[in-house]
Amino acid sequence: MGGFRTRVRRAGALPGLWARALRARWRSWSRWRKSLAAALIAVAVAVVPIGSAALALRLQYVGDPSPEARTRGRDAVWLGHAWVDGRKGDADVAALARRLAGTGVRDLYVHTGPLEHDGSLPPTVHPRARWFTEAAHRALPGIRVQSWLGDEVKPEKDALDLEDAPTRDRVTASARQVLDLGFDGVHFDMEPIRPGSKGWLALLDQVRPVTAERGTKLSAAVPQIDPLPYQHNVAIALTDHGKWWDQAYFAETARRVDQIAVMTYDSSMPTESLYGGYNAYQTELALEATPEDVDLLMGLPFYWEDKWGHWGHAETVSAGIRGIRLGLGRYDLGRQNFGVGLYVDFAATEQNWADYRRHWVR
Repeated sequence: MGGFRTRVRRAGALPGLWARALRARWRSWSRWRKSLAAALIAVAVAVVPIGSAALALRLQYVGDPSPEARTRGRDAVWLGHAWVDGRKGDADVAALARRLAGTGVRDLYVHTGPLEHDGSLPPTVHPRARWFTEAAHRALPGIRVQSWLGDEVKPEKDALDLEDAPTRDRVTASARQVLDLGFDGVHFDMEPIRPGSKGWLALLDQVRPVTAERGTKLSAAVPQIDPLPYQHNVAIALTDHGKWWDQAYFAETARRVDQIAVMTYDSSMPTESLYGGYNAYQTELALEATPEDVDLLMGLPFYWEDKWGHWGHAETVSAGIRGIRLGLGRYDLGRQNFGVGLYVDFAATEQNWADYRRHWVR
């Protein structure tokens, strides 16, 4: 028995011996070698969760989308400023009508701003707005034409202050101004709004009665939802930039609008499978947070960039649609108030439109 106790005491002493040996080895290393070892440890700690997240997204992309996960005729396309500043004419409207024929597009978000930093909207920035609403209504019966209004937002940018009541009043007046021009709704795209902003929610509460009184719609383009819990807090702390919203704040916004469009691009995903899996996950998160009677649109990149934050070879329309279809089929295949948003007309390629028709409209 005494021998056993001795072996136990010796075994218990081993971790302490190892620790002392490691400390002695560490102290003997040069500063450069210590820095290298610390860097390798940090990379290893980061790689494990990142690898797990990548695997989870890749698995989201596995499977066959349901044949029923197709357009519900509630899609939208963002249109650039050229439609209201005089650069476009009747021939362009006719071409747009041909482009949209047979698709699921019901809403046009036409860039009518930008708003001034005080929330006002000078009529000089959209001199042909009335012409476009009338021309579009003639050429595209049944399609709604919404005024896309936006600006950069404090505190990240020295611009629009949504926490300021007089600023919100001027934005509301701007909403009335565009509705007077024949628009069928107001579409807000204000970035970057940090989750928790009371001013943003107050603005929606203020403008919703204005659009409802006119029989028009209030819609909003919004950030992606946190793929990991509290990731938005980490991002703001490290970079002072809020890329994501938490799901609860997304839901607060969705309850205050008629239509919500998730800007599901600029995801930083490096491959098509990861981007598609990311879209599937975003679709499920957004469906969970959006009331049944609110239109939910998932954004698609109708443009090409190849840089950190948006890899053109990865963020393709076909991969995005496949992910959206998978997410829709898994979470709420019967949801009718659902569609995709196409960003943006002036950068779109023929391949973008072909992929949209083939994978979503067919």
